[in-house]
Amino acid sequence: MTEFTALRPILWTENMDDTIGFYMNILGFTLMGRNDEWQWASLRKDEVYIMISQPNKHEKNHGIGFTGSFYFNVNNVDELWEELNVNAEICYEIETFGWGMREFAIYDNNGYILQFGEPVDNVGNTE
Repeated sequence: MTEFTALRPILWTENMDDTIGFYMNILGFTLMGRNDEWQWASLRKDEVYIMISQPNKHEKNHGIGFTGSFYFNVNNVDELWEELNVNAEICYEIETFGWGMREFAIYDNNGYILQFGEPVDNVGNTE
């Protein structure tokens, strides 16, 4: 049986430099690789990997764009909120939800929604 081992989304962008800058300067990602000929880059923060790219000629828009969000499980969501709420465009403010997550969301420079959440049982737990 095939085992899925990771998901590494590729986000399309019209401006590679702005997107690399956002993820590095606002979210603290590290640039792992970049190829300007391919209009592609790879970034990493902890165990999270993303790639960014300008759409290739063989990647056709089938009438449906990306219509979801990217959900990051994090530790210390309140600390991250304090860092990001003054440096990023807010989608929704930090809140504890009935499904047991404390979370908030921002928009990246391309308009993608980035959600950050931590299980309520972990909030404030320093063990």
